[in-house]
Amino acid sequence: MSARRKLVAGNWKMNGTLAANAELLRAVRAGADTAACDLVICAPFPYLAQTADALLGSTMTWGAQDCSAHAQGAYTGEVSAVMLTDFGCRWVIVGHSERRQYHAESSALVAAKALQVLRAGLTPIVCVGETLAERDARQTLVVVGAQLQAIVDALKEAGQAQWIARVVVAYEPVWAIGTGRTATSAQAQDVHAFIRQLWRGAFAGSADGLRILYGGSVKPGNAAELFAQPDVDGGLIGGASLKADEFLGIAAAAQAVA
Repeated sequence: MSARRKLVAGNWKMNGTLAANAELLRAVRAGADTAACDLVICAPFPYLAQTADALLGSTMTWGAQDCSAHAQGAYTGEVSAVMLTDFGCRWVIVGHSERRQYHAESSALVAAKALQVLRAGLTPIVCVGETLAERDARQTLVVVGAQLQAIVDALKEAGQAQWIARVVVAYEPVWAIGTGRTATSAQAQDVHAFIRQLWRGAFAGSADGLRILYGGSVKPGNAAELFAQPDVDGGLIGGASLKADEFLGIAAAAQAVA
């Protein structure tokens, strides 16, 4: 088995209320046994304080779903990575396909956000992935490679070697997010292996430690097969993270193959 520690991160997206969150967080915390994997909740900004209070002292950690590419200033409506540290966040998702699609975020902008996360001492979960049209056109590796190369270039330009080991990459085939369709374990492994090879070409030995998550309709029933692939180090979980039994089932699958 891989020496890399499995990571299962729940992305609540734009869901939740104080009451519903309290019940969900209680159930997840009560059922979590994360001795063999990292279990994370990425909550909407308004609920970060609630999430921190609910999970404080547990084996779980928490994070945000996005941040600004700016450190501070006149950017109304933006939230900086440094602000997130006040809520005990350890993780920040950047470049989710929904941000790229609905907010026209470029790979360069995603890279700038990742650098802000790293400067704040947090860990970016950098999302990459292709649309169905791009996969059908056999452009998966071209698209994913270009998205990841923007991160590589930004890291090299920043010249902070210690940051490289903190980056987490999440491969999300856009055609499998919220659709019920899931990449086969072989399809996921192929892209994950490509990502690791690209990272190896840029940063040599650090590629062995790079954690690469799969995101796209992961369920308890398919998680174990996906996570058993040699280059799949866990999952970025959307809809299933809103149901305690499903999220805990996925975490159990990650622990079983850890």
